[in-house]
Amino acid sequence: MNRSLLLAIACLTAATWTFGAQAQTPPAGAKPPAAGYSQSGPPPEGGSPADMVPWPIMLVTSVEVLRSTRAGGLDIVRARGLVTSSAWGAPHLVPITRGEPVDGILDLIFQGVVPSSPAPLGPFMSFEALLPVAPGHPYKGVRVRSGTNAITVKTLPGYAEIAPPKGDCAQCRGKFFVAKGAMAPAGAAADSIVREADLPWKLRVIRPTDGLPSYAFDPNRLTLVLSEDNRIVDAAWD
Repeated sequence: MNRSLLLAIACLTAATWTFGAQAQTPPAGAKPPAAGYSQSGPPPEGGSPADMVPWPIMLVTSVEVLRSTRAGGLDIVRARGLVTSSAWGAPHLVPITRGEPVDGILDLIFQGVVPSSPAPLGPFMSFEALLPVAPGHPYKGVRVRSGTNAITVKTLPGYAEIAPPKGDCAQCRGKFFVAKGAMAPAGAAADSIVREADLPWKLRVIRPTDGLPSYAFDPNRLTLVLSEDNRIVDAAWD
């Protein structure tokens, strides 16, 4: 990896944390996310820098590599994804590739910072980060990983995307939970049911008779607390 590329990566964190946070855009009708904090700015709403932890985002939905030929040339990796609440901030791409990769792929993790406490249910929020890569790099493609998936662009410049999830469970509380292979309650309306098969992300279900042997924090995990009749009485991303 040449010196100019290392310099570009070293400068990335401060640059993209500030720029990427400004680039966040919520889905239509959703509350805009709080601005991500940078070394010179405030933290996301609900936490101070000491309370924030870096974490891979829940889902990366698209990766684009843009190429400029002006002033010596420059490639820019643009990644978009979804996070579980507006408490997330400081979107950034972290290179995990060391040296020249055998397969020619630059491997990146799409991260943000998030308070180390449960987040209430709400609509998913859009997240975006940029990474400039200096000219003369050895890469033939780019892979961006989230906490649950990865997207690879195999030619540069290029673009790849996936379809976003159909639901975000923002209105799950009070509905019946139907586990995989189970039957819905007799007479229950379709809009009063949440099916496990329709929840593609990491899930923890706590029933009235369940213990809780550990409580490791994970902002990309949906926790559902059920009543005896399998209604969702509480839920959070934790």
